[in-house]
Amino acid sequence: GNNFETRGHVVNLLATPVFVAGTGARTSVGLTAPATAAAVRAGIANFSEHPAATDSIGNPYIVARATYIPDELTGGERLAALAGWAAAEAAACRPVGKSAMPIFVGLPPKRPGQAENATEKLATALRTELLMAGVNMGVARWFPNGHAAGMMAIEAAWNAVRNGAEFALAGGVDSYLAPETLEWLESQDQVHSAGRENNAWGFVPGEAAGFVLLANAEAAKRMKSLPQLQMLTAATATEPNRIKTETVCLGEGLTQLFQELGKALMPGIRADHMYCDMNGEPYRADEYGFATLRAGEALMKAAGFEAPASNWGDVGAASGPLYFTLADAAARKGYSVGPIAAMFTSSESGERSGCILKANAPSGDD
Repeated sequence: GNNFETRGHVVNLLATPVFVAGTGARTSVGLTAPATAAAVRAGIANFSEHPAATDSIGNPYIVARATYIPDELTGGERLAALAGWAAAEAAACRPVGKSAMPIFVGLPPKRPGQAENATEKLATALRTELLMAGVNMGVARWFPNGHAAGMMAIEAAWNAVRNGAEFALAGGVDSYLAPETLEWLESQDQVHSAGRENNAWGFVPGEAAGFVLLANAEAAKRMKSLPQLQMLTAATATEPNRIKTETVCLGEGLTQLFQELGKALMPGIRADHMYCDMNGEPYRADEYGFATLRAGEALMKAAGFEAPASNWGDVGAASGPLYFTLADAAARKGYSVGPIAAMFTSSESGERSGCILKANAPSGDD
């Protein structure tokens, strides 16, 4: 049928169409969404030595820094500087209106180096920056779930629009650059090129924020620049065999996610392109391999995928929303591989969250 179960509720694939009305980004390779997308398309990476933190043998950590943010900004203030600008950039695409807009934000999970008051500082910054952009921030909902968090926030915003909201704003923000966080990551053997072993299998810690403005069909028609992407579906599954445990991950959660996302596509139609948060860690590549073997044919045309962590580093909770920036730019500039883009994100706590986008102009049709 046209319904399927995901996280305890039924998604109706014939429900109100939802469009991507705007994106915003702050990354190590760009101060805006267009600049970030152009840098990734050009293959630019901005990895450099951390200005203060050194690994266990005294070498500076190699990180992907947003160098335009002062080094003295740390913790919640640093997250606020990233997220406030990105949220305002995405929200500014909305036509002028007085109604409050719901907002959904993905955050890093609790970990060493995280400021206790980060969420409060973030909420204040978002409210201030959005007001300056002419947007009254409504109810805020937070998702402290790591890599999948930004995509989970987008799923919640998608459901909000399908349930009657004209617009909803969703995004994610993360930064791994606190010295305590980097030391903890190194102790887990997760930092690329760090320590005595010069770890070849870790990731480059990054920092970024990405935001997405979603709109229903009527609202999309009032946009100055018509949206180019429709969000067909979103889902979240759970992986029982997680990293940093004694279990072996065979891609069960990602397989379930792929199968659920694939149900949004007509028979014989598969995604043309895949964005994902693979970052150089072997377990992520292994998991993707298992899931592709099990369910990839139902979702993807080929094994080709794009992993922008090679450009902007691992950006945790900001990952999913930033993929919308790349897909939106590709649709607007006409260099998409094809009209259907799939994407997924994977949290260490087990969440596997993703969505499917279709490039088209809003028409009110599904």
